[in-house]
Amino acid sequence: MNRPEPPSLNEIHLAAQRINPYIHHTPVLKSAFLNQLSRADLYFKCENFQKAGAFKSRGAMNAILSLTEEELSKGVATHSSGNHAQALARAALIAGTKAYIVMPDNAPKVKIAAVEQYHGEIFFCEPTLAARESTLQKVIAQTGAELVHPYNDYRVIAGQATACLELITQIPDLDLILCPVGGGGLLSGTSLTLHYLSPETKLIGCEPQGADDAQKSFATGVLIPSMHPNTIADGLLTSLGSLTFPIIMKYVTNIITVNDEAIKVAMKYIWERMKIIVEPSAAVPLAVALSSKIDVKGLKVGIILSGGNVDINNLPWK
Repeated sequence: MNRPEPPSLNEIHLAAQRINPYIHHTPVLKSAFLNQLSRADLYFKCENFQKAGAFKSRGAMNAILSLTEEELSKGVATHSSGNHAQALARAALIAGTKAYIVMPDNAPKVKIAAVEQYHGEIFFCEPTLAARESTLQKVIAQTGAELVHPYNDYRVIAGQATACLELITQIPDLDLILCPVGGGGLLSGTSLTLHYLSPETKLIGCEPQGADDAQKSFATGVLIPSMHPNTIADGLLTSLGSLTFPIIMKYVTNIITVNDEAIKVAMKYIWERMKIIVEPSAAVPLAVALSSKIDVKGLKVGIILSGGNVDINNLPWK
């Protein structure tokens, strides 16, 4: 069961120890070209190199390893557009249990294929949050599986917090971290790590304009759901959760949006200049750094590249 309070520093450290045998300690890379372009020192935390291709393996693995044998016996279930889906399917396979995954019918084929390769059982639904949640409830009712929500789960949040824990160990004294935000698991986990260990580091959530519910929620102080998101950043389509939203409101400096064209440009820079594959969602923080909406000149900036699960047959600039 989830604790009633957000993860403590001790719980984040325990999560790091728990998942250590099952994840990559991802590198931090730099680009002289992107430093010159942004006039800042950018440090890219490469979660695109993570197991199952995204930071989601951290939270999924921590959640799975936190379950009792009895809870594991009936399997685990979730809804996800892709990265959490394959991360949870992989974690379930490692733990020797079944994963039931609800996915929108427009999920990228590469992510669907990965879930299948990890032996996850997929239930497709319409690409709306309401459809995802209602389908998930039916699956849980049928199977008795343990819910492992993609972000609204303190076990998951504690796992996601370990990416920042690594980053600030690798690159101390960052002035700013830019982090993508969809459901808020990574952003809230990052904010907790910074609150405990580097409170002077500012944190900005980075979001597509076509799915700007987090910015609207942050600006108004009221949780506003994502209704009709439309963006190439398919990993950032979900709404903030009841657990992630209060943490974000308390510890995040700001949330900034960028349009799809800016995301495409940033994604191409990362592919062409850094020679690494990232998905559109992972390029959103760089798009923010290069935008006129923020001044990063002279700053030491951490950028979390959240994932690399992109369909190379459906690139956004083709």
